[in-house]
Amino acid sequence: MPFRRWWSRFVAHLNELTLSEARDALRKKQFTSLEITMACLEAIDAAADLNAFVHNTAELAVERARAADKRLSRNETPSMCGLPIGIKDLYCTQGVATQAASRILQGFKPEYESTVTKKLRDVGAVMLGKLNMDEFAMGSSNETSCYGNAINPWRRATDDSPLTPGGSSGGSASAVAADLCLAATGTDTGGSIRQPASLTGITGIKPTYGRCSRWGIIAFASSLDQAGPMTKSVRDAAIMLEAMSGYDPKDSTSANCSVPNFEAALTGHIRGKTIGIPREYKVEGLADDIESLWKQGQDMLKGAGAKIVDISLPHTRYALPVYYVIAPAEASSNLARYDGIRYGHRARLSAGDGIVDLYEKTRAEGFGPEVKRRIMIGTYVLSSGFYEAHYNHARKVRSLIQRDFTDVFAQGVDAILTPATPSAAFDLGELSNTDPVEMYLNDIFTVTVNLAGLPGISIPAGLNRQSLPLGLQLIGQPWEEGELLNIAYTLEKSIDYREKPTKWW
Repeated sequence: MPFRRWWSRFVAHLNELTLSEARDALRKKQFTSLEITMACLEAIDAAADLNAFVHNTAELAVERARAADKRLSRNETPSMCGLPIGIKDLYCTQGVATQAASRILQGFKPEYESTVTKKLRDVGAVMLGKLNMDEFAMGSSNETSCYGNAINPWRRATDDSPLTPGGSSGGSASAVAADLCLAATGTDTGGSIRQPASLTGITGIKPTYGRCSRWGIIAFASSLDQAGPMTKSVRDAAIMLEAMSGYDPKDSTSANCSVPNFEAALTGHIRGKTIGIPREYKVEGLADDIESLWKQGQDMLKGAGAKIVDISLPHTRYALPVYYVIAPAEASSNLARYDGIRYGHRARLSAGDGIVDLYEKTRAEGFGPEVKRRIMIGTYVLSSGFYEAHYNHARKVRSLIQRDFTDVFAQGVDAILTPATPSAAFDLGELSNTDPVEMYLNDIFTVTVNLAGLPGISIPAGLNRQSLPLGLQLIGQPWEEGELLNIAYTLEKSIDYREKPTKWW
């Protein structure tokens, strides 16, 4: 578009700013929301090969940017006024396509707005568009999307093979890492914010279960799903998390508690804090690069005045099997509503077909292989004769996993430091074409946090030998996101990570 090209002369590099940098500059009138929004729209157009944005809303973004500029001109400065962000395709957005990356929701445009995106809109955030993801958030590599694979903007030093950005929030991670937006929303059911954040060298926080409303977010596993921000820094995560949080009477799992000023909690002082190092996370075959960064992280926190202690979370070894019983069971229940009757895809029927044929054909055509696999597993574990042996037993073990964390925190541990992922980004197709269990193992360090309902954050910690980013994870006490963010902020300052992917797209 000529209009876009005309603007690009004035707005170069504005899309590379962090939320906090852009917020402060907008309040000082150094540029406008329209200018930074146009910079992001230019970047999105230039990065089509990443397949991160799947529903562009450029006209709506320009409209909201102009509205934000009017607010700023009146010195109205809500926390994210004028800041352009991306929205994961799992969030319902009024009048804008919302598919959860599935064919079965093709053509669905909600008449309502999710609570989280409404909160962001109310504080002036500018939605640039909807972001790619694994179908119904089921995946760890963003390869199950009906839109095709999202691509990691990073490349190995040794070859140009396309890499996964992680999943399910792969489009969000790729877009933030490539500076297509200043930040993005994600959702985390078993690590789907923290794992892609680690693989793309950005920050992602999964808050305490109930901190952010799930209303208007398409459900995968209701007792595990939680919304959260994906950003370029810990400070940005604090700013955006506060905007997303708050009690919602429309969500029965929403916690009726106050939302602290998370940014104000970033003092950088952690002297006297106790950081636990779980021996169960020292898994066999952990890459040397990751083990080295983990040790460096411990030394940095110790140097900042924290006390490092060994801890035990004995039921960690059962976390993956428990997760892959509970999550599919809840998914099979949640996805039963997609029947081809009310909205989305509807299969064509043959003469003599009945309502059951409509259900079967619609679901067969609309759902992808991974979603079908998890529905079948979930239906099986909930079926008569297997409910007690599998699902109920998994729920009991989940309680033991929760108790492990409760016991550790009761002993005075303030946060737990672990690797975020067992490896750096891997080739697209490398794991998806093999045993699915190999893919599931990517969540080994993250699923316990969801099972226990705790907050967890991944921050970039360095590069491996192939020049790919690796992350460290901090796990906090429930409802103590402020303290968790401050510990992460202190570690972030010590690491001083400044790496960015070399632009090839």
